[in-house]
Amino acid sequence: MLDPTRSNDTKIVAVVNQKGGVGKTTTTINLAAAMVAEGKRVLMIDLDPQGNASTGMGIGADARELTTYELLLEDIDLREVIQETQTKNLMIVPATVDLSSADIELMANEKRSFLLHDALRQPMMDEFHFDYILIDCPPSLNLLTVNAMVAAHSVLVPLQSEFFALEGLSQLMLTIREVRQTANPNLRIEGVVLTMFDARNNLSQQVENDARENLGDIVFQTKIPRNVRVSEAPSFAMPVLDYDPNSKGALAYGELAREVIKKNAKLKA
Repeated sequence: MLDPTRSNDTKIVAVVNQKGGVGKTTTTINLAAAMVAEGKRVLMIDLDPQGNASTGMGIGADARELTTYELLLEDIDLREVIQETQTKNLMIVPATVDLSSADIELMANEKRSFLLHDALRQPMMDEFHFDYILIDCPPSLNLLTVNAMVAAHSVLVPLQSEFFALEGLSQLMLTIREVRQTANPNLRIEGVVLTMFDARNNLSQQVENDARENLGDIVFQTKIPRNVRVSEAPSFAMPVLDYDPNSKGALAYGELAREVIKKNAKLKA
């Protein structure tokens, strides 16, 4: 049962971009792992029917009996759906392809936009003492993504350093504005992080210049480089911080985690 009166310092961040292949799941996994390295307890919510975040954290298909589908659509004990990962203090609610039908089933529910919000605010959640909950959203602005935005305190947007990168942001910003107006007035933009950045590439530098010119301070100072170690890590079912902690990708995600944590510490002050 939801208790809206209780205080809870857990920060919920939805990682959103309606374009696929921009580093959204990679950012969710590695930002979570980097936050853990900074002493935080983190829960990942895999809200993508592809289940890539679950696979990337070593949760096999046979271990996904209870998933985000049940979390949204059934009255389920959180202790049954939250799983440990190989990374200490990093836990996950996994996903399967079953989630792809959730959009249709949610339509018939009058609280359809608030199901994840309510699920993550059960009093039982306090037993886990999470500092952050990161939600890996599907690559579309569907009802699952809206659920994530309604549940979240903020939205983090991975932006691939490529031509037309900024064009898709306008629709995302409109969706964020609609969610603020209708369901979550306190939703803010955590920031935009440039991914797959190549400092030797004029296009990457142009995308950065355009992003900072158009979006200002919401663009993180940290840039995530194009890095083979980041690409390899999921095939070993681990974050790049565990796979190769000294790689440029791991170091960049460490910087991003510190930037996010510092930003939120200022907001609390």
